[in-house]
Amino acid sequence: MSNFFTEFPEMPKATYRAMKKAIDAGYKDFAREWGDTIDAIFNPLLKLLVFFEDLLIATPWPIFMIVLMALTYWGSRSIKLCVSTFLAFVFIGYFQMWEETMSTIAIILTSVIMAVVIGLPTGIAMSRSDRTEKIVTPILDVMQTMPPFVYLIPIVMLMGIGKIPGLISVVIYAIPPLIRLTNLGIREVDQEALEAADAFGATKRQKLFEVQLPLALPTIFAGINQTIMMALAMVIIASMIGVKGLGQPVLQSIYNQYFTKGVLYGLAIVIVAIVFDRVSQSYGKRIQKHRSGKLI
Repeated sequence: MSNFFTEFPEMPKATYRAMKKAIDAGYKDFAREWGDTIDAIFNPLLKLLVFFEDLLIATPWPIFMIVLMALTYWGSRSIKLCVSTFLAFVFIGYFQMWEETMSTIAIILTSVIMAVVIGLPTGIAMSRSDRTEKIVTPILDVMQTMPPFVYLIPIVMLMGIGKIPGLISVVIYAIPPLIRLTNLGIREVDQEALEAADAFGATKRQKLFEVQLPLALPTIFAGINQTIMMALAMVIIASMIGVKGLGQPVLQSIYNQYFTKGVLYGLAIVIVAIVFDRVSQSYGKRIQKHRSGKLI
């Protein structure tokens, strides 16, 4: 009886080993049986990622800078931010980190597109059904709290080392904020606006696309901003399974104790993160002012 209070009752070791072996064997059989099919399903995504990567790397840097400045000004309406962004990318290019930065931007673009395609409909479904919200919320909790190294294991076992496993891991890690904030933004739409839409005879589809989504756009854009930041935070971990970009040199610096190289590439990641964050935040604030009638 005393052992019951001092030692927690555990599964017998033989049963525990048998359970682990059975689960591992079952997953390996599943990976062998369906691995090629799953690779084929994600092949279009791989082509999109390779397209973005090749396009950005092949684009002459002056053209890239012009496009970047135009997008920065369009998003922020800030000359100061445009100049800061220009100088930041000059720093990246001058210290020979341009190609890796372009690869990182390519995976961020692809992962954000994938996150929006999956996250927006999921968030909308959660906002329209309390039952769906109760089902999806625990899944999001697991996705946000599960250490990335843990869910890298089944992905690598299933698809091996490469760009697509890395991309999937980035999306899994980065998508929860977009889903949560889409759901929150739509649920917080003023009931008076919905009642006015009902009074004009709007259908559910019209209310969603002409009332709820436009009014929830600032919150949704905050979710996209958080998704971008979390995707960038996943860059180094994704580099462990074959994703090219700024994460690989940082990882090499850790292994080989290259202090200067690690700091420079770490700064490049910070620069990309700050640029994306400032521009997306500025654009989100502009949308919010426009919705509140403060900006014409």
